[in-house]
Amino acid sequence: MLLAFLAAAALVAWLVVLLAPWQPHRTRERLEADASAPHDLGDVSVLIPARDEAAVIARTLAALQKQGDGLEVIVVDDQSSDDTAAICARAAAAGGAVTVRVLAGAALPDGWAGKLWALEQGLTLVARRYTLLHDADIELAPGTVPALRRLAAQRGVALASVMAELHCEAFAERLLAPAFVFFFKLLYPFALANDPRRRTAAAAGGCMLVRTDDLRALGGFGAVRGALIDDCALAAALKRAGGATWLGMSHSVRSLRAYGLRDFWRMVSRSAFTQLRYSPLLLGAATVAMSVTLLGPPLVLGAALLAPDAPARCVAAPGAALAWLAMGAAYWPVVRFYGLRAAWALSLPAAGALFLAMTWGSALGYWRGTRATWKNRSYASSS
Repeated sequence: MLLAFLAAAALVAWLVVLLAPWQPHRTRERLEADASAPHDLGDVSVLIPARDEAAVIARTLAALQKQGDGLEVIVVDDQSSDDTAAICARAAAAGGAVTVRVLAGAALPDGWAGKLWALEQGLTLVARRYTLLHDADIELAPGTVPALRRLAAQRGVALASVMAELHCEAFAERLLAPAFVFFFKLLYPFALANDPRRRTAAAAGGCMLVRTDDLRALGGFGAVRGALIDDCALAAALKRAGGATWLGMSHSVRSLRAYGLRDFWRMVSRSAFTQLRYSPLLLGAATVAMSVTLLGPPLVLGAALLAPDAPARCVAAPGAALAWLAMGAAYWPVVRFYGLRAAWALSLPAAGALFLAMTWGSALGYWRGTRATWKNRSYASSS
């Protein structure tokens, strides 16, 4: 009976995901580049916080040169220890359709997250209507910025952001990159985040176009200065101030960074316990929910098939198999978005087990005194 109950609970949970009116698993919120005509981008400034990004920053800046005339790019070198500043200086000296400026970042003050402090310094140089917050490891297809600006204007949003297509070639990336996006979409359903009547707020920090006046009306990045999940915090602040937001996916916004298992672990553990508001109770609830919905179906199916009594096999096994298939059906749109074979849709339990371990790693780090570690900076649990 216990096996049958666990199988039924998992099946009901995945049916709720599949049948929810806001369809959190779908990839229908999309934006792709439009390079069909020349574009004047004289009303857009790009802010790039860069810390030790010598491996990728040249490709990022080269892609911005192909967006349109008049674009302004401001790179804030956040005290890099590599050649980031020199590479950006060469790009600035080369000229072109895009103006590149390089600002040497000051030391990080207490109470600020590093990325937000870099952006705050860059914001002092912005005098244009739109500010594009752009990560140093993101490559845009030609025509992406004009398409994003047009969407923001048509929808009248204060913030429009695009979730980057993550690098997905190595085994660990195929197992974990689509799953990372899928779990994000379950936590922050795009349709709800894009509805101005809903409190749900989310954004993707790699590529976010913000109306500069709305950003300054908040008090700049100081309004979210200590946030580790800075993109969603900024979206929430803008939404509370009355601004609408939009979030979608795209093949035109691509991450240049390759990830191994250790890299995924660092990325997820940086903010997983923050997402749970540092609450042991929420950690326990998340552990139970993930165990039942993600790990339960394959484990129950295996236990039922190995059970010596026929009733267990007849009752629990079909329910567990259906729950696993329903999970795969929910995961399939993201798997297809990443161009993977259908069989990868059944791999979500393995990814879920790893993400659960990363979440516990995040919590253990917090209890040991480190709230997060990123870009060779550590943030204490008391900060």
